[in-house]
Amino acid sequence: MTKYTFDLLKVAVLTLCATSYVLFPAMASTNEERYSLVKSGWWRSDYQKISNHCNWTAITCNEAGSVIDIAAHYWPFNLPPSSLKLQNLNFTAFPNLVTLYLPRMQLTGIIPPEIGPIPQQLGNLRDLQELHLSNNLINGTIPSSLGRLGNLTALSLASNQIEGHIPQNLGNLKTLRKLSLSNNKLSGSIPLTLYQLGNLSYLYLDSNQIEGQIPPEIGSLEALEVLNLSSNSFFGPIPSQVGALIFLYELYIEFNQINSSIPSEFQNLVSLTTLYLSHNKISGVIPSELFKLPLSSLHLSTNQLVGHIPFEMRNSIKLCDVDLSNNKLEGFIPSPIVNCFLARVNLSNNKLSGSIPVQIGFVNILDVSHNFLSGEVPSLVVSDNASWSLLDISLILSSLDLSYNHLSGGLPINLENVLHINLSFNFFKCSKGFKVFHKESLIGNTPNFPSCSSQVQKPNKAKHLIVIILPVTCILLIICLFILYFTLSTNKTKIEQRQAKNGDLFCIWNYDGRIAFQDIIEATNNFDFQYCIGTGAYGSVYRAQLPSGKVVALKKLHQSESQNISFNESFRNEVKMLTEIRHRNIVKLHGFCLHNQCKFLVYEYMERGSLFHVLNNIKEVGELNWSKRVNIIKAMANALSYMHHDCIPPIVHRDVTSSNVLLNSQLDAVVSDFGLARFIDPDSSNQTFQVGTYGYVAPELAYSWTVTEKCDVYSFGVVALETLMGRHPRELISSLFDTSPQNMLLKDLLDSRIRLPHSQKDAQDIALVVTIALACLHSKPNSRPSMLQVSQQLSSSGQSPLPSSFFEISIHQLMAQVL
Repeated sequence: MTKYTFDLLKVAVLTLCATSYVLFPAMASTNEERYSLVKSGWWRSDYQKISNHCNWTAITCNEAGSVIDIAAHYWPFNLPPSSLKLQNLNFTAFPNLVTLYLPRMQLTGIIPPEIGPIPQQLGNLRDLQELHLSNNLINGTIPSSLGRLGNLTALSLASNQIEGHIPQNLGNLKTLRKLSLSNNKLSGSIPLTLYQLGNLSYLYLDSNQIEGQIPPEIGSLEALEVLNLSSNSFFGPIPSQVGALIFLYELYIEFNQINSSIPSEFQNLVSLTTLYLSHNKISGVIPSELFKLPLSSLHLSTNQLVGHIPFEMRNSIKLCDVDLSNNKLEGFIPSPIVNCFLARVNLSNNKLSGSIPVQIGFVNILDVSHNFLSGEVPSLVVSDNASWSLLDISLILSSLDLSYNHLSGGLPINLENVLHINLSFNFFKCSKGFKVFHKESLIGNTPNFPSCSSQVQKPNKAKHLIVIILPVTCILLIICLFILYFTLSTNKTKIEQRQAKNGDLFCIWNYDGRIAFQDIIEATNNFDFQYCIGTGAYGSVYRAQLPSGKVVALKKLHQSESQNISFNESFRNEVKMLTEIRHRNIVKLHGFCLHNQCKFLVYEYMERGSLFHVLNNIKEVGELNWSKRVNIIKAMANALSYMHHDCIPPIVHRDVTSSNVLLNSQLDAVVSDFGLARFIDPDSSNQTFQVGTYGYVAPELAYSWTVTEKCDVYSFGVVALETLMGRHPRELISSLFDTSPQNMLLKDLLDSRIRLPHSQKDAQDIALVVTIALACLHSKPNSRPSMLQVSQQLSSSGQSPLPSSFFEISIHQLMAQVL
C-alpha cells in the first residue's frame, strides 16, 4: 500500500446508520473478497458478470484492488430490504475495509461473532477520525477501548439504549471536538477525565440518568461552544467556573435538581445566545448582567426565583424568547418588555404587581396571567417612537393572556382584533370600551357584567317581541330548508328522515327544524357563557350536548357583529364553503341558522381544541409525539390538496394557521374556519384585499392582492414547521434563502419539550416534512410545490433516505434539496 493510499485511509470516516456494523479485518485475497460479495446475495446476479468487483455499485477499492469502502448511500440492490441477512456477508474477508455505511437497509439476522453492538475491537482502528453510531438500537455499555482512538475528532453515540457509566479513558481523546451521548440510559457521574479534553467544542449528555454535581473542572473546557446537560439528575450549584467558557453560545441545564442561584460569573459568557435553566430549584434573583449578553432565548421557568425582573431586560435587542413563568418574581413589568420583533414572553404564575406598561414592544405572544396586576388596561403601543406608536398593536400581538389578575376599568379598542385573548377572572366593570368585547371573553369578572355585553339594550316590549319573533323566524327558515332538501331527497332518505328522533341535530336542515332549534337553546341555556369554550374574531364557540347524547360545537356570531357587513359576509361565506365540500380532514358542518337576529353554525365537536392551544399548553404538548405531529401535517396537506385540486372551481382557504387546525380526542386533525375562503375563478383576476393572520400570510400579498393556491402553500409551510418546532418559526423564516449558509442542525430546531426521535421512521418523516416545508416557504410563488405534490410526497413518508445521520443533518443540507 502506498503512502498516498495510507493517508487517504487516515481521513476515512466510519459511519454506521440503522443496523449497520463494522468489519474487523483478517487477511484475505481480493478473490476472497469478490467471493464473499457474491455469496452474500446482496447484489443482483447481473453484477456477477462484471469481473472486477471494484466496479460494483457501493464498492470502493484501493490501488491494490482491495475493498476499503462498502457504502450504500442510496439503495442500489433492487431487493426488498427484509430479504438481506447480516450474517450472509463474511466480514473477515475484507482486511482493508475502512467504511461500512448501510443506512436504512433494515438488515435482519444475527450479529456475526466478529462484531458486537459496540465491539472492543473498534479500539484497533487507530486512524479513525469520526465514529457515528447514532440513532440505532445499540445496547450494552461504551467499550473502554474507544479511548485508544487517539485521532478521533467526533464521537456520536446518541439515541441508542446504551447503559452503564461513561468510561474514564475517553479523556485520552485529546483531539476530540464533539462528544454526543444524548438520549441513552447512561448513569453515574461525569468522569473528571473528560475535563481534560481541551479541544472539545460540543458536549451533549442530555436525556440520560447522569447524577452528581457539575464539578468546577468544567471551566477547563475553554473551547466549548455548546453544553447540554438537560434531563438528568444533576444537583447542587452551577459552578462559577462556567464563566470561563467565553466561546459558549448555548447552555442547557433544564430538568435537573440544581438548587443554587445563577452565578454572577455568567456575565463573562460574552458569546451566549441561548440559556435554558428551567425546571430546577434555582433560587435568588435574576442577575441584571445577563441582559448585557447577546441572548436570544432565556428560559428560567419553574424555579424559585425572587425579586424584580431587571429593567435591563428591555434593552436586549436580540432577546425574542423569554420564559420566566412559575417563579416568585415581584414588582413591575419593564416598559417596553423586550425590543425584539415578534417576541414570545411568558411571565405567568408569579407575584408581579403594578399596572400593565403602555409600551410592550414588538411582542407577539404575551402571558402575564396569575399575577397581582392592577389598574386599567392601557391603549398598548409598541414603542414611544411616534411612527411605531401609530402601528395597530393587533398586527403584532397575536396572543394576550391577562387572566387571574386584579385588573379593572375599561378596555382599549385596539385589543379588539387580537387573535387569542383571555381577560377572565379580573375586576372589570361596565364601560364604553366594552362595546367591542363579548361577555364570553370576560368570564369571572363582576356579576353585573352581562348587562355590559355588546348586545343593544331594548325596551321591555322590544325584548318580548324578540323572544317571540326570533325562534319563530329561525324555525320558518329551517323548515324552508327542510322542505327544499326533502323535495330533492330519495325515498331512502325520506325513510331515514322519518326515523330521526328528537334532538338529532345532525339533520337540522332536513327534518323538524323547530325541535332542533329548541334543543340548541336548551343545551346551551340560551347560549349562556358557562357553555362557552372559546371566543374568536367574530363569534363565540359553545359546547352543547343534545338529548340524543351527541356533543356538538356551536359557533354563534356576536349580536353586535351580526350587523357588521364584513363579519356577516364572512359568516355566510363559511356556510357556503362547508355545504359544498366534504373531506375527512375538513371540519364537518352539521347545520346552521342564518337570520338577522340569529346566526350560528353547528360543527362536529373537536375535544382537544386548536393545534395552537395544544402546542402552547405544557400539560398537553407531551402527548404530541413525532408520529402524531407528522400525521397532523399530513391531514392538513390532504385537506388543502382536496380544496385546490378536487374542487371545481378550486377553493383557497386564505387563513391557514395553527389556530384553525382542530384536534379530536385522538389528536386527529381537521382544517376549520372557512370564513375567509374563496373560490378561484380562472376567468378573473382573483384580486382581493389582504386578509389572513400576521405571520402566516405569503410575502407576495404585501405587493399584490392576487390570491392563488400558492398563498395557502406558504401558510401550510409555516404551520408544518410550527408543529415540529412547537413555536412559530419566525426567526428561521427570516433567515431563509439569504446568502449565508444555514448551519443550524435539524435536531436543534425541534420542540425541546419532548425527546428527540428514536425510530428511523420518525427521523425520516421529520427530515421529509422540514424539506417540504422549506420548499413551501420559497419567496417565489411559482417555485413552491402544489398541495397535491406535497400530499403525495408525504404519503411516501418513512421511505425517503436521510442525507446523513439524523443528528448531523443541517438546515443547509435540506435547503440544498429545495434550491
